[in-house]
Amino acid sequence: MLRTLAACAALTLMSGTAMTDAARAEGVSHKIAIHVDDSDMRVMNMALNNAENARSYFASIGDTVELELVAYGPGLQMFVKDQSPVAARIAAMSLEFEEIQFSACGNTIKNMAKKLGHEPVLIEEAEVVPSGVARLVELQEDGYSYIRP
Repeated sequence: MLRTLAACAALTLMSGTAMTDAARAEGVSHKIAIHVDDSDMRVMNMALNNAENARSYFASIGDTVELELVAYGPGLQMFVKDQSPVAARIAAMSLEFEEIQFSACGNTIKNMAKKLGHEPVLIEEAEVVPSGVARLVELQEDGYSYIRP
């Protein structure tokens, strides 16, 4: 009886390994949402590092990845032209990686416009979404893994 149980356990483990190897051979598509709500340059760079590291790793095993960085509140500074400490890095990433999107919170933009008297000008890579929080919820509902640096 113990031998039968051990054999079943071994077959289960081997079939799981075979499934994992088969999935890797075919390539898997991953979806990642990265949340930025802090104006600290270290946090912004960590978010971009997370995106680059995930992309690099998944590419090394034959997988693809879709990434979306969503910024709101103080984190919107990441996408404000002439204020973003990471604008050049975002521009380079968007040129070399087609499956990355930079989403700017429309609610934050409206609040900034009230304070400034005009809407802030965003870097060209940023796309405005109505709500950063709602966008993160939609992405998670669509199967995106949520990352917060």
